[in-house]
Amino acid sequence: MTRGPGTAGDGADEASRASGGSGVSAAGGVSEAKGAEGAHGDGGIGPAGAGGRAPASPPPPGAPSGRTGWRAATERALYGPGGFYHRPEGPAGHFRTSVHASPLYARAVATLLTRVDAALGHPAELALLDIGAGRGELLTGVLDALTTSGQRDAGERSGAGAGDLVARLRPCAVERARRPAGLDPRVAWRDDLPAPGSLTGLLIANEWLDNVPVDVVEVDPDGVPRQVRVAPDGTEELGDPVPPADAAWLADWWPWPRATEAGPGTEPDHGSGDQSVRDDEPGTAPVRDDDREPRAEPGARAEVGAPRDAAWARAVRSLHAGLAVAVDYAHTRASRPPYGTLTGFRDGREVRPVPDGSCDLTSHVALDACAAAGARAARAGTPVLRTQRDALRALGLAGRRPPLARASTDPAGYLRALSLAGEAAELTDPAGLGDFRWLCQPVGPVAVADILPLSLPLPLPDPPRDGSGPPRAS
Repeated sequence: MTRGPGTAGDGADEASRASGGSGVSAAGGVSEAKGAEGAHGDGGIGPAGAGGRAPASPPPPGAPSGRTGWRAATERALYGPGGFYHRPEGPAGHFRTSVHASPLYARAVATLLTRVDAALGHPAELALLDIGAGRGELLTGVLDALTTSGQRDAGERSGAGAGDLVARLRPCAVERARRPAGLDPRVAWRDDLPAPGSLTGLLIANEWLDNVPVDVVEVDPDGVPRQVRVAPDGTEELGDPVPPADAAWLADWWPWPRATEAGPGTEPDHGSGDQSVRDDEPGTAPVRDDDREPRAEPGARAEVGAPRDAAWARAVRSLHAGLAVAVDYAHTRASRPPYGTLTGFRDGREVRPVPDGSCDLTSHVALDACAAAGARAARAGTPVLRTQRDALRALGLAGRRPPLARASTDPAGYLRALSLAGEAAELTDPAGLGDFRWLCQPVGPVAVADILPLSLPLPLPDPPRDGSGPPRAS
């Protein structure tokens, strides 16, 4: 799967403020171990009894800690001097992404690009912006795919006056790291997002948002959500109660599992998005503060995704017209993991998250919250959320085995086709990379259904009664 470092855009803009100067992440990769976990797992490193991480404990009164919140610690560990994404081996030395798994992924993105081009009426300049571009592998693969006869002909057939798509294409990588030696000279390289409304085309962020740093919150023994503070060696303690802005985001987007007076053998209710109290079920009567509200379960954890929402909104606003696509392992409000998903990756293995620059730090993305933020961006249309399996199949990636009879008539061709079928199967595996989510956000005169057929609108939750929360998709 994929991951990468981040860059922020204009320091005065919303994404930069919200993501601590890290509004754009690079590399784009997740390890194979992470990919096998799926998009709705608990992250593998959870509280005691759910992955091995013990709940953080409050510090002794008046004791200095020297710790910071996870957002600041992650920013420093990933992108600061000597940070993980500045290591000489690069992210690919620690994990691989869909881009690295097979050239079929870049071919699918090339097909997506030709469809966006047709939907836009073949503009004189067509942007392809890769946010969190790593070493430029995806853009290189797309250019290679477009210069093959099949893709080039598909672009020419997509409409009268299409012209030469490759000649009109303006590929650009957004990445903090320096431009790699030997990269195709047609690829522009920048360390921040383009100006709002400056692009017409396709924006893709392949496992970028998971590396935009966020704070972690944990419910204390009294049911109070508090910021988790962490030292460079990974040891944690509970800090102050969450500030109002973070509390508001959590109220809108991350329902806490509720504590219960459990009878023998009963388990806490972690919810499925339904926050109603089930008083009629024996052995699960909710514990209430002053007989009014059920308490949040002590030890429950969440990642506050507001910086990612702002970063995605800023990215979407860079489009004047086109399609913005975020690809990540994700969850939605109806299935938030009760203990969060923060974890680390090093040398292809999942490890305890330690913010010392030695490992990647990542957590799953609340993509429905990002979608709502993107929908509020100028001229953004109805977002669509699909699995990578569905998206790639809609782009023609089937992964079917070649006919066995071909083995006797064309052995070499049969082996090549068999190898590609295996790569396609990996990219679409519902227990691995295929369970990634694709958030497709149209801007201007583009409809996702015209580009990825059979798309279903992303169901967003009703806004709170005060009207301040996320809008519903139409």
